[in-house]
Amino acid sequence: MWPRKPERFVSRITRETLALVLAGGRGTRLGGLTTDRVKPAVPFGGKFRIIDFALSNCVNSGIRQIGVLTQYMAHELIQHVQHGWGFFRGEFGEFVELLPAQQRVGEIWYRGTADAVYQNADIVEMHDPEYVLVLGGDHVYKMDYGTMLGFHVEHEADVTVGCMPVPREQATGFGVLDVDDNGRVNGFVEKPVDPPPMPGQPDMALASMGIYIFRTEWLLERLREDALDETSAHDFGRDILPAAVAAGCEVYGFPFRDPAEDKPGYWRDVGDIDSYWSANLELIGVTPELNLYDQEWPIWTYQEQWPPAKFVFDEDGRRGMAIDSMLSGGCIVAGASVRHSLLFTNVWVDEHSTVDDALALPNVRIGRNCRIRRAIIDANCRIEDGTVIGEDPVADAERFHVSRGGVVLVTREHLGQDRRRRRPRHA
Repeated sequence: MWPRKPERFVSRITRETLALVLAGGRGTRLGGLTTDRVKPAVPFGGKFRIIDFALSNCVNSGIRQIGVLTQYMAHELIQHVQHGWGFFRGEFGEFVELLPAQQRVGEIWYRGTADAVYQNADIVEMHDPEYVLVLGGDHVYKMDYGTMLGFHVEHEADVTVGCMPVPREQATGFGVLDVDDNGRVNGFVEKPVDPPPMPGQPDMALASMGIYIFRTEWLLERLREDALDETSAHDFGRDILPAAVAAGCEVYGFPFRDPAEDKPGYWRDVGDIDSYWSANLELIGVTPELNLYDQEWPIWTYQEQWPPAKFVFDEDGRRGMAIDSMLSGGCIVAGASVRHSLLFTNVWVDEHSTVDDALALPNVRIGRNCRIRRAIIDANCRIEDGTVIGEDPVADAERFHVSRGGVVLVTREHLGQDRRRRRPRHA
């Protein structure tokens, strides 16, 4: 019987739900991409930021009361939210509030995911929601939270955990749920050596997605108790959920599925260089799992106004073209070749250069006679004429960062260029 599709009460439930997006993580595994920006602010998919997916899911699910909790390197994220997410109508009770770490309960910064919410408990109480939806701001996926809210209410749960099946051998890096046939959680283990299997699928385990729905009163009570525990890491996965299960609270797992195809939904962590590179290039496929062209579930964002992408010159050896690629507004490919690559906003590629299996983030300038392969070029980089990247791993490692999977990350620091934003000028 589990899972079965619950009845939805979206018009009522979503109005009584406050979403809190945790957007303060450093994202250190992304290396130089998070040197001066938090992980949720990292560009993704040509013109988006990673946080746009969680925020768009809220809007598309009918949730219009959202708090974004920030801490580390938040300026670029704050700018993006202010510019792109200010269309809510306050007179209708809609808002996206930025909640920076403010030491509201003492001289401490956020110590964990649960502590981040606890330090904003007075703001939660002020809004007085019936339910609190806690999300990470650093995952890429499309999900109707209304369905999960309906499941939560139908089961009279204290907390519901969004989860998805993963092979057991891959589940050791996640929080794993041990559930019965009705979805009630009998155990929750953070990063177990021997993950408990799913009911009826002994080779699979249910991994937590870091998506939680709480009854507000229950949540605030547990957060107050946890704040007084000096042995706690003040984390939902390590402390709050295991304690709730042990205490016999009503804890349920909600499996994330694609309703159109009745299979596990698309969800990517993009937490390291290799996964970030591959998740972006997946979008180029003919029928990618993540459909950015879905008009029924649009991904909203802020984008500067740029003209359409342009390809110039049509001569042998000097032909501007892009094959099996995606290019955003403002891009100019001038007598160069781009193959199986994703160029973000306002990228210029000059003549006789080739770009293959690569990402070029916003405002990159690639000079003449360059060869770029299997690489990520960070925003605002200027690649000098004649540069070769991605052909000699030893030479690349001397100048840049090379991932375990052989992807070359190039940042302004690697190139000896300052961090100021520079818009490329065509030579």
